[in-house]
Amino acid sequence: QVHLVESGGGLVQAGGSLRLSCTAFELTLSWYTMGWFRQVPGKERELVAYISRNAMVTNYASSVKGRFTISRDNARNTVHLQMNSLKPEDTAVYYCAAQYRGTNTINSPDYWGQGTQVTVSS
Repeated sequence: QVHLVESGGGLVQAGGSLRLSCTAFELTLSWYTMGWFRQVPGKERELVAYISRNAMVTNYASSVKGRFTISRDNARNTVHLQMNSLKPEDTAVYYCAAQYRGTNTINSPDYWGQGTQVTVSS
């Protein structure tokens, strides 16, 4: 059974860093565009970043550009999100997602992780 497992969330002070990881099971990661989304209560889930199958293309939400970096290790079936200079407004549940269809896009993921909480204190 395919599943994505996130880790690395937690509580950090503003200005600090966290590194999220997403490991895929029963799924060949290299076939999928991978992304990180986040959601706060009462708001829609938003795309934070995505990375193409071969890691040649990345894209970021304007709110995190220059602070977050997405990367992938297809051999280890893992995707990472390095988050630096964190702000209180980055507080959310972060979800890993995988999409098979399309090229360099992640608008309709086939699989989601269970989410990991990131809390940034001021």
